[in-house]
Amino acid sequence: MDRRRFIGSVGLGLTVLSNALGRSGSSAPQLTILQTNDTHSRIDPFPMDGGRNQGLGGVARRKVLIDQIRRREEHTLLVDSGDIFQGTPYYNLYGGEVEIEAMNQMGYEVATVGNHEFDNGIEGLEKTMPKAGFEWVSSNLDWSGAKSLAPLVKPWTIREIGPFKVGLFGLLCELEGMVSASHHEGVVYLDPVESARRSVHELRARGCNVIVCLSHMGFPTRSDGEQLRDDRLPEKVEGVDLVLGGHSHTFLDELVELRRKGGGVTRITQQGWGGMRLGRVDVALGKSDSLVIRQDPLLVSPANGSV
Repeated sequence: MDRRRFIGSVGLGLTVLSNALGRSGSSAPQLTILQTNDTHSRIDPFPMDGGRNQGLGGVARRKVLIDQIRRREEHTLLVDSGDIFQGTPYYNLYGGEVEIEAMNQMGYEVATVGNHEFDNGIEGLEKTMPKAGFEWVSSNLDWSGAKSLAPLVKPWTIREIGPFKVGLFGLLCELEGMVSASHHEGVVYLDPVESARRSVHELRARGCNVIVCLSHMGFPTRSDGEQLRDDRLPEKVEGVDLVLGGHSHTFLDELVELRRKGGGVTRITQQGWGGMRLGRVDVALGKSDSLVIRQDPLLVSPANGSV
């Protein structure tokens, strides 16, 4: 099939499937944040081959779930924590265009950059990033040396949704050892702690009452050594309410709550990989501007995302 026709058909198919759903409403005074991470070009569900993940995932089912939640909840936000690319022939054949078109059709609003976004180098990103209908945030990468991409990536952004003023910034794991230097030419890695502190300061100064880090640094494993991971961020950076993680392909069934520098609690979650799970975190404003946060992730399966 012709490249343009194929990419266009992905969006058409998603739209038709979602229109079959009914509508429902909810007046709950909360912000519902929906998250994916490390989807790795998984457009289709995992094959029915007897494997442990068979039948899970798929962008059509994900869109069904997203649309259902949006119909029920007044205030929603859909984000991704990186590694959108690489992992199936879709990326090998179309270089990320299919993934971006699918995300546009699902209505993603903000995404951060993962290490696999650089797999086709700066030239590959020049072809895909401008096609995104959502914002890119990455606070610890200096894009000024990649002049065609610099205007497309911000350190942080703000979304005003009902009573919520949400500040979002992105963090990426170290590039050295993960990405060939030739593939991120002109893009310089910055200290993530200092970058996070700057972003939080700017966002709080602008009146944000919810601060979210879209992290592609990973949840800790035994082999991490002294590398900065999501669990070490709260002790070093004040004011982060929620870390929506990626990179380590970790399924966190419950929010990890850690005391943060300066007081308060930072909550951390991550949704595994391959689009098998759609993260859902509900945020409500409590007394004295405190936040009440709970998690209710959804398995993207034939039972939950029937089309």
